[in-house]
Amino acid sequence: MKNRSILLPLCALLLASAAHAAPAARAPGLAERSCHLPGSEETLRCLTLPVPLDYARPDGGKLKLHVTVAPAFREASRSDPLFVLAGGPGQAGSEVLPLLNAAFRRVRATRDIVFIDQRGTGLSGKLDCESRPEHETMSDAELEAELRACIAKSGAPFSAYTTLAAARDLEQVRRALGYGKVNLWGGSYGTRLGQAYARAYPDSVRALVLDGVAAPDQVIPAGGRDGSAALDKLFAQCAANAGCNKAYPNLRAEFDALVKRTEAGVRLAIADPRTAAPVSFTMTGQRFLGTVHNILYSPADARRLPFLIHSAYQGRWEPFVARHNIAGDFGGDGSAAMLLHFAVVCAEDVPRMTPELLKDDAALLTRPLAERIPALCKAMNVPAVPYAEPTKIAAPALLLSGALDPVTPPRRGEAAARHMSNARHLVVANAGHGVSQLGCAPRLLREFLDKPTGQLDAKCLSEIPAPTFQLGSAGPQP
Repeated sequence: MKNRSILLPLCALLLASAAHAAPAARAPGLAERSCHLPGSEETLRCLTLPVPLDYARPDGGKLKLHVTVAPAFREASRSDPLFVLAGGPGQAGSEVLPLLNAAFRRVRATRDIVFIDQRGTGLSGKLDCESRPEHETMSDAELEAELRACIAKSGAPFSAYTTLAAARDLEQVRRALGYGKVNLWGGSYGTRLGQAYARAYPDSVRALVLDGVAAPDQVIPAGGRDGSAALDKLFAQCAANAGCNKAYPNLRAEFDALVKRTEAGVRLAIADPRTAAPVSFTMTGQRFLGTVHNILYSPADARRLPFLIHSAYQGRWEPFVARHNIAGDFGGDGSAAMLLHFAVVCAEDVPRMTPELLKDDAALLTRPLAERIPALCKAMNVPAVPYAEPTKIAAPALLLSGALDPVTPPRRGEAAARHMSNARHLVVANAGHGVSQLGCAPRLLREFLDKPTGQLDAKCLSEIPAPTFQLGSAGPQP
């Protein structure tokens, strides 16, 4: 579950909210420094806060939590900042700094923007596996063996990395930085964490913005229905578009044929799209379907999928492999923390993957993952976190959904809103997984946070255009 955007460099104003900095300096164990991080060319405030590794034993081991603060532009800033909770699980707040300009520039005029690296991600003790170029050509079995070896080697207490523990960390950050009530922005899995925090600490939350909303009862690996619905919409849109239909009149049949071919294994000998060196490996069904699912997250990316499918069907796999390599990195500085992802999912989601759920959700795109993850969770050996029926969230909430989202479509937002006393749910027809950076959405975020219970005219979201289809090697249509 991801959020990507582009950051325009900003400068100065490091001390624009010095009134907020003073309490932070007095917090026990809190270390603060000026910093430059990837995704931002301006100077920001980086803080390290020790928190209990296990809240059941607060005097035991500690974990150093990383927090990045982008101070409000105006000195007369508001006292209620915006806490940013990234997706995944496994993505860090410091890895979504480009959202500063793409989504939060208007909000930042009057509020601090606080990016939190969830425990086990980014600069908060990232739980990950080593990335090597050869992973791109290894077999599925070899990759799984490497992952199991990485799990065994880690030695991390995975049971300490739950969503509730991360929510408790947020409260420690709020107190350490001297804030009163805070606003929350969560993207994808960050919406689950945001809801958990609002339920655990209702008096600490002023308002929530949830983008790509995970429903309380949602089981992350069981997303077959949602992925299939997004793929069906793409095929229907291509058929309805004169240029796309002319270029790819048999798109669904070609896709079905590729599914059968890759399930049997397609041996490829091609020039590596990154190095041009000759490489040989097998395109499996797991890799093929996983890449297709990943592509559907972004409508702009999805509009390239017909070209990628058609090229692969004709035997020209290089474009598809190039896109697969982007999505399939095993680990790395900018990638999600793989072991943290499994720590959360294995404790909170997999125990709820009943045979009835899997039968009801049976679908092509997510089947390889759904079949594989229970065995990997046995290697993680984390105790199940019992599911708790969600209580009502009283704080005003703005829910954003993309109609083309393959993982958190509007039906998930509707389910989450049923457990909120004051929720507004906006659905964007031409958006996928992530709305906040599109069109007029940044302005609406500012208007909502300024007056969470006021009126919000969101008609402008309907003006966000659909991307054009790619009809050939030259790229998308103008």
